[in-house]
Amino acid sequence: MTSNTAGLDLYRRLVRIRLFEERVGELFVRGGTAGSMLHLSIGEEGAAVGVAAAMRDGDSFTTHHRGHGIFLARGGEPDRMMAEIAGKATGYCRGKGGSMHIADRGVGHLGANAIVGGGIAHVVGAGLSYRAQGQGQVAVAFFGDGALQQGILYESMNLAALWSLPVAFVCINNQYGMGTRIDQASASLDFSGRARSFGLAAAQADGTDVEAVLDVARGLLDGAREGRPAFLTIDCYRFHGHARMDKSPYRDAAEEAAGRQRDPVAHQHARLLAAGLASEAELDAIRDAAAAEMDAALDAAIAAPEPDAAALFEDVYDPATPAPEPVAAMLDRVFGP
Repeated sequence: MTSNTAGLDLYRRLVRIRLFEERVGELFVRGGTAGSMLHLSIGEEGAAVGVAAAMRDGDSFTTHHRGHGIFLARGGEPDRMMAEIAGKATGYCRGKGGSMHIADRGVGHLGANAIVGGGIAHVVGAGLSYRAQGQGQVAVAFFGDGALQQGILYESMNLAALWSLPVAFVCINNQYGMGTRIDQASASLDFSGRARSFGLAAAQADGTDVEAVLDVARGLLDGAREGRPAFLTIDCYRFHGHARMDKSPYRDAAEEAAGRQRDPVAHQHARLLAAGLASEAELDAIRDAAAAEMDAALDAAIAAPEPDAAALFEDVYDPATPAPEPVAAMLDRVFGP
């Protein structure tokens, strides 16, 4: 059991992610998101918060296409995140990244990636530089269970172990890769055993319990900082379908009802009350404050300006490269107005 202050802080982080994702879902229903796909991490908050709390300033990480909560847990600003998901100019990537390509070097976010497993190898490069710098930083790759069948994961684990890099691989196992249940995608579910076969330290945690995730993650990351790369599997249950429009017909009602009992927000809420570390009024106040924060982020994203058309080619070429000439302007120059 954590202290009163630590337990409440973990609860606050869980609630902020839950309410942010709910507002993202509302933004989608209102037709305000950029693109047609987004993936919510509701039910996975314990994984994001537990590992993020074990990280330090200066650490870096990559995420997958379900990475809103991880970014928020590491210090992402809700208004800029929401604006990016809405494709607005005030977003982290000026509206060009959308839901699945948010990045911010300022908090160590090396980038989200919509390709399954696509961002995993980036932490190997980061870890190599951290080893050379010798400042105790660690690079963490977050990915889903679908990436467990991707070759890039095993190449990355091999190099991390071979070179003793300060790297951690964190699999958020929400039981489904799109519509395929994990036991129908893999003959072996001993993911820790796979990692150990490469020479990594490995462990498993229950994502329902954010404090348990934090304890396990802290130990693994401390070892990774000393050159013992790690692998952590965190078991969760994805409350909703793969993407916002997926009604998950591949899961029956009984399974979903049971899965939603594995709620990290409700679990931490009950723990704090049972241990006398908080009152219901204190927890309500935390939720109310988070709701107001996320409502403001939603409203700001809706009101934010669209990117200017002239910005289309910015952040693509070297700043010294002349901007491409629009076709209409070229035709006017060649043939006259």
